[in-house]
Amino acid sequence: MKKKLTRFDLQNMKEEGRRAVWMTAYDYVTAKLAEEAGMDMLLVGDSLGMAVYGYPGTIPVTMDQCIYHAEAVRRAAPDTFVIGDMPFGSYHAGVEDACRNAVRFYKEAGVDCLKLEGGKRVIPVIKAIVDDGMLLMGHVGLTPQSSSAMGGFRAQGRTAAAAEAVVEDAVAVYEAGAFAILVEGVPPEVTAAIRRSIPIPVYGIGAGDCDGQVMVCSDILGFSQTVPKFVKRYGNVADEYRRVFAAYIEDVRKGAFPGEEHVYRMAEGEAKKLLAREG
Repeated sequence: MKKKLTRFDLQNMKEEGRRAVWMTAYDYVTAKLAEEAGMDMLLVGDSLGMAVYGYPGTIPVTMDQCIYHAEAVRRAAPDTFVIGDMPFGSYHAGVEDACRNAVRFYKEAGVDCLKLEGGKRVIPVIKAIVDDGMLLMGHVGLTPQSSSAMGGFRAQGRTAAAAEAVVEDAVAVYEAGAFAILVEGVPPEVTAAIRRSIPIPVYGIGAGDCDGQVMVCSDILGFSQTVPKFVKRYGNVADEYRRVFAAYIEDVRKGAFPGEEHVYRMAEGEAKKLLAREG
């Protein structure tokens, strides 16, 4: 049986040079298959707004939606480290509100840790959540919930000054008590500088080589029509879905399904009795 990782296992993996692999998951089937494949961690990300609900971004996603999907992922993958993503608005109204929502994630969904976006501006929130005994992962660089303020989904830290600001955010998040940090959408040099500056695991998405990688499930499966530069597609499951759907439609319309092997038969003689009753 697979042993669920702990924060200490993840720290040891970093120190031993073993990269952690994780991806997003929002439903029971996907999470179950990911656990069976040996995925280290699963993130119930606010990216479910686009991947599941068809929103244009992550902003409309609610706590209730995140918890609902995290519950399904937890049931499907009991032996995998599950991360709950704090959605926009769940930690912006103050420390008390943030801690209340964080507790909900733990109590209602059974997550193993939380992730929230931001650097220096969210330090009081990080400290409060950690002080309440919850495990927290930071997220710096390109932070999708702040994409409007950043001028869109653009790579961050591409000048020396901007890079220094990202590194400072990462250090501040670490000092506030985060056990790991996700770095998104920055040049590899920035990620390397962060790794030199803090001793905790540094994971990346669009940030070059680091202590592990996370990808959006629908991107690597080939469901997403357009993907960022940093995405590698490992299959085209969307085409297989279309093929199966088309074959099903064709079989039903031409009467090929259901066939004899797909129906239940009455016990011998019972069909005649039924016809007699109708007569």
